[in-house]
Amino acid sequence: MIISFSTNTNFSRIKLHELSKRGLKEMDRITSYENYREAWNNSHENSQDYWRRIAETYQWSRPFDSISSGDFSDLEIKWFEGGQTNITTNCLDRHLKHSANKKALIWEPNSPDEESITLTYQELHAEVCRFSNVLKEHGIKKGDRVCFYMSMVPELLTGVLACARIGAIHSVVFGGFSAQALAGRIIDCEAVMVITNDEAYRGAKTIPLKEITDLALETCPSVKTVLVRERTGSSINYKEGRDHKLMPLLKAANSKCPPEAMNSEDPLFILYTSGSTGKPKGLLHTTAGYMIWAAETFKQVFQMQNDDLYWCTADIGWITGHSYITYGPLLNGQTTMMFEGTPTYPDAGRFWDIVDKYEVTHFYTAPTAIRALQACGPEHVRSKSLKSLKVLGSVGEPINDEAWQWYNKEVGKERCPIVDTWWQTETGGIMISSLAGVTESIPTYATLPLPGVKPLLVDSDANIQDSKSAEGNLCIASPWPGMARTIWGDHERYRQTYFSTYPGKYFTGDGAKRDEKGNYRITGRVDDVINVSGHRIGTAEVEDAINEHPAVVESAVVGYPHPIKGQGIYAFIISSAQDEEIMAKELNSLITKIIGPIAKPDKVQIAAALPKTRSGKIMRRILRKIAAGEIDTLGDISTLLNPEAVDQIIKQTASIKE
Repeated sequence: MIISFSTNTNFSRIKLHELSKRGLKEMDRITSYENYREAWNNSHENSQDYWRRIAETYQWSRPFDSISSGDFSDLEIKWFEGGQTNITTNCLDRHLKHSANKKALIWEPNSPDEESITLTYQELHAEVCRFSNVLKEHGIKKGDRVCFYMSMVPELLTGVLACARIGAIHSVVFGGFSAQALAGRIIDCEAVMVITNDEAYRGAKTIPLKEITDLALETCPSVKTVLVRERTGSSINYKEGRDHKLMPLLKAANSKCPPEAMNSEDPLFILYTSGSTGKPKGLLHTTAGYMIWAAETFKQVFQMQNDDLYWCTADIGWITGHSYITYGPLLNGQTTMMFEGTPTYPDAGRFWDIVDKYEVTHFYTAPTAIRALQACGPEHVRSKSLKSLKVLGSVGEPINDEAWQWYNKEVGKERCPIVDTWWQTETGGIMISSLAGVTESIPTYATLPLPGVKPLLVDSDANIQDSKSAEGNLCIASPWPGMARTIWGDHERYRQTYFSTYPGKYFTGDGAKRDEKGNYRITGRVDDVINVSGHRIGTAEVEDAINEHPAVVESAVVGYPHPIKGQGIYAFIISSAQDEEIMAKELNSLITKIIGPIAKPDKVQIAAALPKTRSGKIMRRILRKIAAGEIDTLGDISTLLNPEAVDQIIKQTASIKE
């Protein structure tokens, strides 16, 4: 299958003998649009050869026998079978010969008054080995599960890598979840060790992580050891025989530790993602396929040079922090940054101060952060230089046009390409994105599939939408190396969740549009698509229109039961306006102009805040239940960043008129 990405261009095919003549060095990085087209086609026409050539550039303790096997029907998917490697050998050891003194990690603390930490590749290698030896001294062995419940301190990154080095399976839980949520994840994977902080700094707040851990462990009999990274120096309880201070152990540990030989399909990590129903799903990623995918997608999307400096503002508790703070940058021998704090502490210029301080070249953040900083006023960004920036990135949700334009103008000074990346915890790495400076950046569009990714748009009756310009449910046609292999302990749930809706295809759960040139725009979760009088309306599209209003800071649109239309549109907004009736009229006029009258909200509610996860995602599932009057089925909201916002919205809802 050859995909045509424009109405007048057919992609040329690269023959195998032509590839062999060009050599690995020339094929290492995609450098032009034509090069991209060739690489994409080759990754599907000659998939085995394409991935063999990439995989052979990494270090293997035993060569692989085959490239890939299995499909979306049998779900016994394997990549690089027969091979043995260790991801930390490729993240660290292989760089020591030529880049031992290059900066590997820069850690910026919560307070700008505290000293940062910089580790070279040699130093990071030593720290990871020390941590590996501490784990082994406490009985951790290959296959054991180790849970991290920490803030963004350097030991979170070195600890994750230490697990990978000795073959333990790391499972990072974001350091903002409740004790109940933490316990559920520990119990599900039967972790034998938890690594945490005494407390965590987050802006002006401190979070009692050890106290929360102790509460969680009351119901977690599998945990035998707790290591505590003292951060604030607060007084905490230590349970004799179980709890140990981490830093003295690291200081005393040997700085050499040989890497465990890992089979290609050996587990690397479990990362939990919440669904709208049921317990969180523990997505399992394996060693070699994930390694190749994280490395290759980072390389191609961000297009970094040797002396560039990369900063992803995510938390390692999420997949973005796994793939694009930890593994992707280090596999490519780049300098990666960790930030402990928040974008608005001590003021809304903190991000931009950090960019100037370290001369960051590549900056990767979420639309939520962009909109929040936009709302703080332009003076916080215009007073900074930002001249070092070369590439901007967006991750986590579709970015609306207004935020994209602000990001481009105020931060990028209209000279930095924006890579609007679409991917998921399940995919392991970026699936659809422009390549910085190589392919076109288009506002609100993720744009083109990466080599190895074959997207399909499918309607509700499972019909593939073949026309160049189309809309439908986004599926992936064939396996890729970085995909999660299963849900930990529940392969049938894995099958039912991702492969039962459209048999033989991976169903992403997202809707998308494709334009005439093959560019994809993600329209939001399919369950966030509202059926109004038989018309499918993507909530992201309505939100984009609402956010065009100068008085709107942020919005969330959901469907709710409507006696005539089937579903009505309910818009929750954060706005400087006071009168909801006037605001509703203005928004209806604006939406009619941008989308059409069918997309006008039936209800508009001005809220003080929208409920969000700790990573900044708006919890539309909760808003849908509130809009539908199902407030008795909200579930546990204690893990939210701002659970008080839910109570405030519920109190306001009763007074909202049609």
